[in-house]
Amino acid sequence: MKRWRRNDLLLVFLVAGLAAAVWLFRQAGRDAGNAHVIVKVDGRTEGIYDLNEDQTISVNHGSNTLVIRDGQADMTDADCPDKLCVKHRPIRYRHENIICLPNRIVVEVESDSDAQLDAVTN
Repeated sequence: MKRWRRNDLLLVFLVAGLAAAVWLFRQAGRDAGNAHVIVKVDGRTEGIYDLNEDQTISVNHGSNTLVIRDGQADMTDADCPDKLCVKHRPIRYRHENIICLPNRIVVEVESDSDAQLDAVTN
């Protein structure tokens, strides 16, 4: 059995430290700020809702139900066959989204706060 050398251990700790630094940097840029949820159907904006106000929204004439609670938006019901949008975890950070392809619905979180990061680095 091969033993770990000093340089092997140094490389492992260096990679782990770099991964932790990247994770912390990404978490710092995920401020929800004054966030709101934009609901689009067929590319047209159907509604803009405050993420800090608890409410239940009927989307696309009742085909989907979006629940906003505790600063998160969650698709709780849909009449599409696969229900992938219902299985998606709740969203709360800027540029996160829930997409229902069969019903052509996109729910995305946007924020008014000035971000340190752009759309590429999120």
